[in-house]
Amino acid sequence: MKVYKPEWHCTFSVNEGVEESASWKARIAWRLREMADKLEGGGRTLKIDCDVTPRVSRQDVDTCLGKGFEVTQNLLTQLAHQAACEDVMRDAKAELFEQASQP
Repeated sequence: MKVYKPEWHCTFSVNEGVEESASWKARIAWRLREMADKLEGGGRTLKIDCDVTPRVSRQDVDTCLGKGFEVTQNLLTQLAHQAACEDVMRDAKAELFEQASQP
């Protein structure tokens, strides 16, 4: 009886800037990305490298990335809500926070 063993490989990396050991081409590309961010007035450029074996369609990768960014949006919204509630509480009940910050 033959035993089948599925094999796969997936690497996923996200870069926010150029690495020190990067080639001159990569450095120029990151300079262009930085200029684009400045021209657009903010924002954040990320470079995503994804290597999956066996091959997964570009559409499937895009779907996964989209769902990941949806989760990120939800988490950031929750954090913003919590921070807003804390700001209100610090303003309304400052005495509670003063006691907590003293040793």
